Amino acid sequence: MELPVNPHPSDPAPLADHSVFALSAACGFAVASLYYSQPLLPVMAASLAAGSFAQGAIAMLTQFGYASGLLLFGPLGDRLDRRALILTLLAVNVAALASCAMATSLMWLLIASAVLGLTAISAQVVIPAVSGRADPARRGQTVGRLMSGLFAGTLLARTVSGYLGAHFGWRTTFEVAAALEFVPMVLVWRFLPSTVPDTALAYPRLLRSLWDLLRTQPRLREACVTGFVLYAAFNVLWGSLALMLARPPYHWGSDVTGLFGLVGLTGMLASPATGRLADRWGGRRVVALAAVSIMAAFVLIAGAGRSMGWLLAGILLLDLGSRANLVANQTRLYAFLPHARGRLNTVFMTSYFLGGAMGSALGTAVAARFGWTGVSAAGLLCGAAALGATAKFRAAAGGREDAWLRHPATSSGK
Repeated sequence: MELPVNPHPSDPAPLADHSVFALSAACGFAVASLYYSQPLLPVMAASLAAGSFAQGAIAMLTQFGYASGLLLFGPLGDRLDRRALILTLLAVNVAALASCAMATSLMWLLIASAVLGLTAISAQVVIPAVSGRADPARRGQTVGRLMSGLFAGTLLARTVSGYLGAHFGWRTTFEVAAALEFVPMVLVWRFLPSTVPDTALAYPRLLRSLWDLLRTQPRLREACVTGFVLYAAFNVLWGSLALMLARPPYHWGSDVTGLFGLVGLTGMLASPATGRLADRWGGRRVVALAAVSIMAAFVLIAGAGRSMGWLLAGILLLDLGSRANLVANQTRLYAFLPHARGRLNTVFMTSYFLGGAMGSALGTAVAARFGWTGVSAAGLLCGAAALGATAKFRAAAGGREDAWLRHPATSSGK
């Protein structure tokens, strides 16, 4: 059995509010690199003489790279100084963004996109580091604040890249993105203290412990299932939106597509409230509400071919549901096994972004063949799957939020 570095661990003092705010901004800048390409996919593919398949492949490999990065590097947050790990990942991510800007072939761009995703995980090392310093009664609120910054990066990345791509070219977008990556490096260096390792496990055993956690913690399995299908639903739309808006009746370019990211500002602003709701109601109820919100969103999106209003309302509900799903699940996971927060987050977010990769590929495929109706049907199926999974886990737990919570000492992931 693994022994923690400190056999009686206690979380250090909480960070000051201004430090949490700064690290929230760092999360936003760091995660933005995942989303710069989304409004630009048709332009990027066309410049390399590739078709709609290439659009889906770029988005899918970026998300798949991110999931792989979480699996390979995320556990190191429990083994190494998180501050040093984050700075290293950010430095390599700068090189990946620059490589995307210089790509002269589709294969080069696909490889660079995969490496970009692989090294874009630094925000997912920041979040467990800061949540570990939060007051347990306010952990959901702290996670919500961090997620507000992360969501802002997600939204503004699409808007900024859409504008830059339309007026200066998609390569310029990636050049600017590489320069902006130095901002989170400075913020992490300044505001995140160095951390003491939570475990003495060697790296191979650290990776094996991920499976042990998944096997012994039903709460983690529940979060993985719901996170996978609901983030797949989110990317069914966002992986296909640029393609759909470039078609009749809209014929819009990347600058207009990027502006749709601003619709999600409501979801970003609601993140702290979602965290407080998860603290009060429990994460499972909030995840169920998120699934209902996402299903309602795709009902509205089915009418996007007839009215822009349906699409805008659908994106708003989709964003609210997606944010609520992520905040609620992470709040639940960070509330137990303090010595394994990094690995819990690794398993959950790996599943989450594998769902995103699947959703991106699925969205492009159904949009190309069935249009808005296909996109809506795929999203509805994902939302229904999440709702069904939540009901099944609730029944197995006897209706109690924490009925399956394992004591840290009994977990093989310890």
